[in-house]
Amino acid sequence: MTDLMSVHLVTLGCARNEVDSEELAARLENGGFRLVDDPENADAVMVNTCGFVEAAKKDSVDTLLAAADLKGDGRTRAVVAVGCLAERYGNELAESLPEADAVLSFDDYAGVAERLQSILAGERHTAHVPRDRRKLLPLSPIARSAAVGATAVPGHATTPDLPAGLAPASGPRSFRRRLDGGPTAPLKLASGCDRRCSFCAIPSFRGAYVSRPPADVVAEAAWLAGQGVREAFLVSENSSSYGKDLGDIRLLEKTLGQLSAVDGLDWIRVSYLQPAEMRPGLVEVMATTPKVLPYFDLSFQHASGPLLRRMRRFGDADSFLQLIASIRALAPNAGIRSNVICGFPGETEADLEVLCDFLTEAGLDAIGVFGYSDEDGTEAATLPGQLPADEIEVRRARVADLTDELVSQRAEERLGERVVILVEESDEGLVGRAEHQGPEVDGSTRLVGDALDGIAVGSFVEAVVVGSEGVDLIAEPISPVHAIAEPISPVRLVAEPAPTVGARSGASS
Repeated sequence: MTDLMSVHLVTLGCARNEVDSEELAARLENGGFRLVDDPENADAVMVNTCGFVEAAKKDSVDTLLAAADLKGDGRTRAVVAVGCLAERYGNELAESLPEADAVLSFDDYAGVAERLQSILAGERHTAHVPRDRRKLLPLSPIARSAAVGATAVPGHATTPDLPAGLAPASGPRSFRRRLDGGPTAPLKLASGCDRRCSFCAIPSFRGAYVSRPPADVVAEAAWLAGQGVREAFLVSENSSSYGKDLGDIRLLEKTLGQLSAVDGLDWIRVSYLQPAEMRPGLVEVMATTPKVLPYFDLSFQHASGPLLRRMRRFGDADSFLQLIASIRALAPNAGIRSNVICGFPGETEADLEVLCDFLTEAGLDAIGVFGYSDEDGTEAATLPGQLPADEIEVRRARVADLTDELVSQRAEERLGERVVILVEESDEGLVGRAEHQGPEVDGSTRLVGDALDGIAVGSFVEAVVVGSEGVDLIAEPISPVHAIAEPISPVRLVAEPAPTVGARSGASS
């Protein structure tokens, strides 16, 4: 039997990229490649890059260079860049980074196995010239469903003949191969964005907003549940717009109800919500629907009304506080997180005070703080009032110090609270997440006490919060242990990428 060519896949960036990597994994395996967990045992290393902000771009380039260092020392013969950085810069990245053997576009995903075979055969791949992907689909959202098949949208592909085990046995058959066998998995609702935030370049390389049909989303959720997934993490560039291109702006509310009926799925978590689009009905559905967690990932970005207008966003401190109050009126213990930007062009000391006052009053569970940096092709890069880099860092550090204190206080307020924990790690003690803690970015909960025997990864455990360490919680299972679901053994089809080549990081816009 001929040994299959092998590929090691590294995923950088956000949870949306994780879904895209699992599509790539399915396509590669379906095209005759064997996926391996050790890059030194791979004929090719494929890096799914992030191109969101400068730090993420640097991380992507460093990971590609680290992979290139493997060539000549062992089996590795090719390093290939895919993902957002590759799509955004195309031939420019290929010219500036000759260590990478090829830079592939989203348009190459459908034939990625064939592309990789030709690269390994020594053929030269001509990198694409970047283009504004928003122009590939009709301007009117409602006209996109008929045209979406004409352009590549990562994470949306389906096929009628994918081999068993890679996709749902019935209904829409998604291209997907799980790379992480843990009890939580991202599930893509939509791709692209129609908003025009002046600091964000994502729409230009991710394209116009495209929702996945609800039937595809529900069928994939059922398949994930069959793979041992207990929590579906709904991701997109903007989940609150789901359905706008399918003729129903309230489609998210309906789809959450359908997902709640999926057997084997216990938690449904929604991410990437725009405050300006948070209609009362959506808040109510998210706060009251069984299995849908009262978790609100709200992209505030700032709290000063005038500065938000410069960002081409809506809202202000008062409207945001009203939204938070409406959430907590329905779900007092709801988890609410956000990201904010400091040092945006034109930001005054008064604007910064408004932001700090808002954060102090909001009582958020987790806050990501970013210093502004120019992004190629964005309006913000051309605005007057640009602040020096050292001043931006001073402001970022000031707000970060404040938010560290605030989220610690919020965690302390949960002492004595009953929580449900999804256990995710057991190697060095039992660690998981409560309902208000999103994957990777919102902290974790460590279980302590004498009643830990028999609790496995994938279990849901009811516990009482007995301590906190910054944003993280310490909780003791209620005695006798109340395991809300039977333990599962995680399904690991391909091990996670080795940390020596790359790691996962990211932020929302």
